[in-house]
Amino acid sequence: MSGNGLGRREMLGAAGVAACGLALAACGSGGAQAQPSLKGKVLAKTAEVPVGGGKLIEDLKVVVTQPEPGVFKAFSSLCTHKGCQVGTPKDNVIRCACHGSEFTADTGKATKGPATAPLASFQVKVEGDGIVVV
Repeated sequence: MSGNGLGRREMLGAAGVAACGLALAACGSGGAQAQPSLKGKVLAKTAEVPVGGGKLIEDLKVVVTQPEPGVFKAFSSLCTHKGCQVGTPKDNVIRCACHGSEFTADTGKATKGPATAPLASFQVKVEGDGIVVV
């Protein structure tokens, strides 16, 4: 052991604490994680998003819905309970298969727990046949 600092046990302990902190920050936040800038990005074509349903864009962690004809909404696809990715919307409901939370397709509001917070939303508009983040 050197006389100028931490020994091997202390170094291993510090590394273990740092690794646990990173793991907890990545998995246990319970909220939507930061996403790359989506402004101006075409999320989907209008024809790909059925009325009363939606489309899950897994790589962007976004779900696009059409709760009524011609009305498009976009939300984070990460459940606000534990961060699991939600499924493709059906019957105007966005469901999380991990623990059974449900969210409305028009506002992203949690309607069935364990999640209580709404899904983070993105403002979108239709440009041509594309659904674009404003």
